[in-house]
Amino acid sequence: MLKINKIHHIAIICSNYEVSKKFYTEILGFTIQQEVYRKERDSYKLDLALGNNYCIELFSFPDPPARISRPEAAGLRHLAFEVDSIEETFKYFQSQNIKTEPVRTDEFTGKKFFFFEDPDNLPLEFYEK
Repeated sequence: MLKINKIHHIAIICSNYEVSKKFYTEILGFTIQQEVYRKERDSYKLDLALGNNYCIELFSFPDPPARISRPEAAGLRHLAFEVDSIEETFKYFQSQNIKTEPVRTDEFTGKKFFFFEDPDNLPLEFYEK
């Protein structure tokens, strides 16, 4: 049987590199491990980490097509981040004037969560520990 150790990283293509870079680093708090400009592709690749865990590759490409988000389409639905306190996280997002959905409670786990979107309307979620 195949043995997968863990999810290594998630790749995200953004439409505006500087806006998304700022969002993921200054708002969400990811740290930059490496930033590479690939001239032949006119593309940036930004490696982002949480703590010491490399987890997101943020890419830019010239004129990427828009991804359908609503109505929900087949494929990857959203990316979720675990936090200790949904209330504190929700208040932080309100203080940053970032639009969120209301806090809800997972009917199966009893844990609180809420959704929001990145600058390209990619659905993201915070889920309490």
